[in-house]
Amino acid sequence: MGGYPAGRDLSTTSRTAGGAGCLLAVLGAAAAPLVWAPQAQLSIEGGFEGSARDLSVLYVDLPLIALGGALLPLLAWALTRRWTGRPWVAVLVAVTALALGIWGLTQWWTPRHGDPGDALGI
Repeated sequence: MGGYPAGRDLSTTSRTAGGAGCLLAVLGAAAAPLVWAPQAQLSIEGGFEGSARDLSVLYVDLPLIALGGALLPLLAWALTRRWTGRPWVAVLVAVTALALGIWGLTQWWTPRHGDPGDALGI
């Protein structure tokens, strides 16, 4: 009946699957900014005499990093769950997608590191 094992109803399986998806989204939303923060430190502190300060990393980049960290594993999990129907495969694909996404973030995104002379017009 519907491919579900005997003794399990649809609501319990859906609730568990929904909880796993939400847990993966929270994990991604927490992990991505934690990996991003050390790279953004110079832009926040400003370096030598604050000449390289760029606070747009806090109100532009940080929300996008957190949103991407939440949506990437959730999307990978939902698509894999729909195609395969196996929750453990979906979790494995979602964690792999998150790891690759964070690796790509650290390789691609680099905040502006201005020279101290830029502020002086040299």
